[in-house]
Amino acid sequence: MEGRPHTVAIIQARMTSTRLPGKVLKPLLGEPMLCWVVERLKRARTLDRIVIATTTDPEDDAIVAQCQLHNYPCYRGSRDDVLDRYYHAATDFQAETIVRITSDCPLIDPDLVDEVVELYHSARPECDYASNAIPVRTFPRGLDCEVFSYDALGIARKEADEPAQREHVTPYLYQNHEQFSLRSFQNPVDHSSWRWTVDTPEDFELIERICQSLEDRFANWQTILTLCQDHPDWAKLNAHVEQKKL
Repeated sequence: MEGRPHTVAIIQARMTSTRLPGKVLKPLLGEPMLCWVVERLKRARTLDRIVIATTTDPEDDAIVAQCQLHNYPCYRGSRDDVLDRYYHAATDFQAETIVRITSDCPLIDPDLVDEVVELYHSARPECDYASNAIPVRTFPRGLDCEVFSYDALGIARKEADEPAQREHVTPYLYQNHEQFSLRSFQNPVDHSSWRWTVDTPEDFELIERICQSLEDRFANWQTILTLCQDHPDWAKLNAHVEQKKL
């Protein structure tokens, strides 16, 4: 992909999760969950840089300390206006293409990220936003990847005025089809019933069980899916957990 724009993955992270406080640094097989996200993302071919975007709150000093320990680039910004935080992180690290990842997805798949990024670039300049979760989700929750341009992010930062649009970064982009051109990356088979994100203790129990059973911590999502299908009772661990609404 020679000549493509500077592509930066920005991982949003904070310690003050409402349902599982401190989850981003919760040890997963002895390593902070955030490190699982970053180290798996490092295997993506299409990313030029990976940046942690946290807040200026004192509670998030611990995240900054981990970033310094592991030499992860880090930006600190607004706690509640995550859209503004993303914009300034993207500006500081000269991102032309932004890949949005959340810190509660320790099984994020680098090859899948590459496929979404490549879909986005292949459709440019007619594409402003691409995702494997919006508007149709066919992959397990926890593999979500959103790709969009710095220009589109700037427009959203300027024009988005609803709290949910500021907190969740991208709704302004995918809610305004007449203003932005969107692409969706979908799997032929729907596996969206699986929940591999971490928002509750039950979610973490499932992820821990998966990771303990993996022979390779960098196993791809298809291998993880096969493992889960071989243990159908695992789905019951967090089947009752409802995803928070926008």
